[in-house]
Amino acid sequence: MNLLDSIAIAIRALRTNLLRSVLTTLGIVIGVASVIILVAVGTGASSEVDKQIKALGTNMLVVFPGSMRVMGRASGAGTDIPLSETDVAGIRDKIPGVVAVSGQIDDSGPIVRGNANWTSSLNGVHAEYTMVRDWPVVSGREIEPSDVRTGAKVVVIGDTVAKEVFAGENPVGATIRIRNVPFEVIGVLAAKGQSVMGRDQDDIVLIPITTARLRVSGRSQVQNDRVGRIYVKVDEGADIDEVQEEIESLLRQRRRTRANAEDSFSVRNLAETMKARSEVLTTLSYLLAATSVISLVVGGIGIMNIMLVSVTERTREIGLRMAVGARRRDIMLQFLVEAVSLCLLGGLIGIAAGVSASAIIAFAANWPVLVSPSVLGGALAAAAATGICFGLFPARRAARLNPIDALRSE
Repeated sequence: MNLLDSIAIAIRALRTNLLRSVLTTLGIVIGVASVIILVAVGTGASSEVDKQIKALGTNMLVVFPGSMRVMGRASGAGTDIPLSETDVAGIRDKIPGVVAVSGQIDDSGPIVRGNANWTSSLNGVHAEYTMVRDWPVVSGREIEPSDVRTGAKVVVIGDTVAKEVFAGENPVGATIRIRNVPFEVIGVLAAKGQSVMGRDQDDIVLIPITTARLRVSGRSQVQNDRVGRIYVKVDEGADIDEVQEEIESLLRQRRRTRANAEDSFSVRNLAETMKARSEVLTTLSYLLAATSVISLVVGGIGIMNIMLVSVTERTREIGLRMAVGARRRDIMLQFLVEAVSLCLLGGLIGIAAGVSASAIIAFAANWPVLVSPSVLGGALAAAAATGICFGLFPARRAARLNPIDALRSE
């Protein structure tokens, strides 16, 4: 008896007790579906984290005014002495490994062009801002140092603003009004998509920081040359942790912070924050993986149990097959194929359930979920391996039956 004969006999045996066969495979179904959902969600989460890190900018540090005690009673960001242009210059000139530095003043307001009126984020920045954020201009030109030095009334707009205000027209060279001040659009940024907090990063207008202080946000009564926060791009060959320590040391000296006093600023590596979030997701993935393995083991035990019952029910059939010439390995192969077939049935149902559940999660949570053919193949292989492992004992038991005793059984 060859393998094809064993498969045909196994299919007939499973069809004879179809409901029992399907119920037996529930553990395999749950295990395989869990594996697919786990890998799909985990892979999607990793790709999203990588995307967000790239959107933030690589090798980037952000300096905020005010303390940032994560486990303290409250966050003090932005409540202390503002950062200034001299802080930007100090970081640029005195810290080795720094490639580019830019301040950023945040504001928001309406953008008007003809009958179009759109409220957007207004950001005063230095000329190096797009370099720091790895954010290229796809049309027109970037803000230049001369624009910042002279306080030019020019802007670079994001992709969303270009679509909403200009509706398909070329915005470069056009004039918009921000708080009744005319600005010339000199460039359009590449699309970045949503941030990790769900904010549309492309709904933005970049203005020379000096122009923003004079004509948009207004001067600070505390610091005339305030820069809000500072973005720092670090050379790829430099140690970003060492650069962070040197920036902290420089700012403590500049702000005359006492040795035991809390810093009046904070320096954060946003990429590290995103990686920490990714590590949390990885830990959760391990927990889900353990659950999936347990489900497969429970399913395998169920398969072994039902196969032992099947051996008992078909003892006379086994004796008859041996009497007409079936070898012990033929009997063993027959029951092993039945066990694997049961697991593959559960695997196919589990794949269908896992892919469907992943699609529902992606739709409901608006979260990227990636299901690859290799994952489906691996899940099906895991189901088959479970059938082999837990079907081997019942198959060997059937093969070791004495033909005479098997024929005498009722």
